[in-house]
Order: sequence, then structure tokens, then C-alpha cells
Amino acid sequence: MSQPLLQVNQLSISLAEGKKLVDAVSFSIAKGEIFALVGESGSGKSLTALSLMRLLPKNMQLSGEIRLDNTDLLALTEKQMRAIRGGHIGMIFQEPMTALNPLMRVGDQIAEVLQLQTDLRGKAQQQRVIALLEEVGIPDPSERMSWYPHQLSGGQKQRIMIAMALAGEPKLLIADEPTTALDVTIQAQVLALLLSIQQKRGLSVLFITHDMGLVAQLAHRVGVMLKGKLLEVLPVDQFFKSALHPYTKRLIENALPVTEFRAPIAQNEIVLATENLRVRFAGRRKGWLFRKQPDTLAVDGLNLSIAKGETLALVGESGCGKTSLAQALLRLIPAQGRAVFLNQNLLTLTERQMRPLRKSLQVVFQDPYGAFNPRMTVGKIIREGMDSLSVGAPEARAARVLALLKLVGLDESHADRYPHEFSGGQRQRIGIARALAVEPSLIICDEPTSALDVTVRGQILDLLDALQQKMGVSYLFITHDLSIVPRIAHRVAVMQAGKIVEMGSTEQVLTHPQQDYTKTLLASAPHHYLQAKVTQVV
Repeated sequence: MSQPLLQVNQLSISLAEGKKLVDAVSFSIAKGEIFALVGESGSGKSLTALSLMRLLPKNMQLSGEIRLDNTDLLALTEKQMRAIRGGHIGMIFQEPMTALNPLMRVGDQIAEVLQLQTDLRGKAQQQRVIALLEEVGIPDPSERMSWYPHQLSGGQKQRIMIAMALAGEPKLLIADEPTTALDVTIQAQVLALLLSIQQKRGLSVLFITHDMGLVAQLAHRVGVMLKGKLLEVLPVDQFFKSALHPYTKRLIENALPVTEFRAPIAQNEIVLATENLRVRFAGRRKGWLFRKQPDTLAVDGLNLSIAKGETLALVGESGCGKTSLAQALLRLIPAQGRAVFLNQNLLTLTERQMRPLRKSLQVVFQDPYGAFNPRMTVGKIIREGMDSLSVGAPEARAARVLALLKLVGLDESHADRYPHEFSGGQRQRIGIARALAVEPSLIICDEPTSALDVTVRGQILDLLDALQQKMGVSYLFITHDLSIVPRIAHRVAVMQAGKIVEMGSTEQVLTHPQQDYTKTLLASAPHHYLQAKVTQVV
């Protein structure tokens, strides 16, 4: 291996009271190398990355050695570190919407990096911004540079983050879960872009991920973290072929897509059926004449059904109408057509008529923390639905909250704690308990596992399956992660531009797709790289 660009020796991160969050971690990254750091949530991956840029909270203490091009970063002053951040080390964050300033035009945000890290000013700076936008594949960059983040899609926002990270011509790029929230086709585009830029510029990359498919696709070497410790560092082929630690073997095993498919169930009792369901968004008025733009048909004549005890997976790229469909079924946005739930057309009911049905139709969100009231305890969050919808006797509700916590694998003592005290996987369990509290017939699961690592994701999927077997609940499972579909779904519906383009049993759709769009989705999924890598080396 060539001379390391980055050398980390005995890196430890501790809280002020002495608790170690990262414990004596050592690794190196060579020039032009992609080093993947993997492990479950809370293992210390992101803390390790933030420590390289000395961006840790003030209540955390850092010790050890971090050398970049043989410069000891821990010996630099804060003023000297400002030149390192952006100029020598760039970082792409997991969630661009929270990392980008919503009040600044995207071009100005890239120019801000150039202002701090280069001598470019005026027209030369503007031309460099346009060149960076072109490099990351933003169409019509001279116009888009004046747009705000909310005007861009998720994939475009992530490209802006990449442009900002590259603006200072860094030697090391830190990518912290940069594709987690993206659908498979956009994810494939962003990864291809990153790989192309890495090879063109000879960048070193620290790639933090919980997706083993991405590791197989991109990495040269892999480091595995657990509870703040670095368990092993291996070349990628050896990682998949002869990993030594049992935890590493379990990570790979949990990441491999399921090869056994759930058989379709009898459609004798239909819980939900839609007929010609349409969701239309009125066009905005734009321009100095304030002309009305054409309406957008987000859901276009959609027909589907879900039987009692069945899971229907709804897949498709961002913007295809999946979430709009869910919101229409929940009566959060207006829609036309028919949506017959428990023999009643949801779309014709008044809010008063809809209220009794709400306890039978529940939702589990992608980000449970954003859906919880942070000032309410977990017990009150779970009980809130029972109180508002008058489910069960009032004197029995407290006991039901404790029983639900136990049912989803949490402790009864958790009822008195607040959402911020839990991990992502635990919060998702709380979201499931809240949905179950009112005894629903159908739960809409909107990307409930996309932000979870493979081990926690597996636990949540097992939990949903066990609850379905025990309670006969039906799921509309919205996801862009095709690798989990065989594990959870009896049938699959593929959505494109507001329409269902293909629907059938999970095995039929995933192994013998009929539509070109479905084939493109499957080909874009990173688990194919994982299967190929494991097959190649075993």
C-alpha cells in the first residue's frame, strides 16, 4: 500500500464524566483509497468521522493521534483547523435538507466555501460554482445556482452537498451515509457520480455506511466498529470471504437478501381496495405575469387491494406518488375516485364520519422522532391515540401501554422516558407500539426501516412479521429498499409517475419482471453487488 494520506492512532472519545464513546481506534487511508467504516447505529462511526474535522460537541474529550499528510490535526489551533475543514477534508452529510441552509441559494452556499478556501472572487468565483454544478450533474447550472434547497429533489440536494464538499479541492472526502434516504435509481446515480469524481481527482474517501451492498460496490478496505471499538480491518474481498469476528459475519449474513419468498395469501377478505384513485396538486403561479402552471397528477388512476393479514409492498423512485397515495388514504390530502376501507369509501366521508375509522387505519413514519412530541413521555405518546379515539376502558389503558412496550421488545420502565433518550431502532419500535395501541386493521408503513442499520432493520422486520402472524394486521409497506421486500411482502406493486406499472407476487415481480422500469429498479439495487461479491469469493 502507498504512503497513507490519513493515519489515525489510538483515537478515543470520552464524555466529560469519563464514559468512552470511541475506544482506541486505529486505521489508515491511502491516497486514492475508499475505506468503508461499517457497524450498527451507535457504534461510533459518525463520531469518529467528526473527530477527524474536530467538530465534536464541547462535552466530549478527544485523545490519540490524527495525522493528515503527516500533519498532526490535534496539535493545530482552531484557526488552523478552519483551513483544513473544506480545504483538505470535505464532508458529505447524511441528510442534505438539514445540512443546507434553507434561506440561502445553493450557488451562494457553494460560493461560501470558495470564499473561505480559495482566492476566487467575483466572476471567477461564479464560473467555478457553475463548473462544480456541472461536475456533479446539475442540469442548467447557471439557472439552478439561484434556486433554494426546497426547489430541488433529494438527489439534487445531495449533489449540491457533493459540490460543496469538493469546492475546496480536498484530499480526503468523508461521506457519512450519503445515500440512505435516496431511492435505488437516484442512489445508483449519486454513487456512480462519487466514484467517477473519486477516480478523476484521485480522492481518498472515508465512506460510512450500514449497507453491505454499497461496501461490495465501492470499497477497497473495510473497518468494522461495535460499541466504540474497531473490531477488524480487512480488504473487501477478504471481508466477505474470511471475516474473523462473529459480529462481522452476522452483519454480512443479515445484509444478504432473502432468497425464499413469501407466498401470496388468499384474497377472500379485502381490507382496502382503491379504484381509479387520483391525487392532483394545483399548479403554482410563476413569473412576473403570475401565470398558473399546469396541475400535477401525483396519483393517476390507481387500483390496488390489500387482504386481511397481507403485506403489499409499494416500490418506486422518489416523486412517483407513493407518499401521496398514503396521505390520500389517511385523508391528509384530497383525492378523487374510490378508496374502500372496511366497506366504506374513505373519500366521501366527512371528518366526523372518518373519525371512528382512524383507529382501524394507522401509520408508521420513516422518521418517528419527527412524528413524536418531544415533550411527551413514551407512555403518553402510546396512550394518546387510545384517549383521543376512546379505545378500551380508561382504567385499562395504562396497563395496555406497558403490554405494548413489552410486545415490541422494550422495557416497561421506558414508559417514563422521552423520545430523545432512545436509539433510532427503539424509536421505531415506539412508533409501531403507538400504531398498534388503537387495534388497527391496516398499518401504512412509510419507509420505516430506511434509516436503520442492517441488524436493527432485521429486528424491526421480524417484529412486524410476528405482529402480523399474531394479530392478523395488514400492511401497506412503502419502501425503496428492494432487498427487504422478499422478507416482508406477499405481493409487490411497482409505481412510476403516479401509476402502478406492475403488480404480482413477490417472487414473480422480483425474479421475472415484465416491465423495463421494474428491471431498471432491480438492476440499480446495491444488493446485487453484494450477491456477486459473496458468490465470487466464497
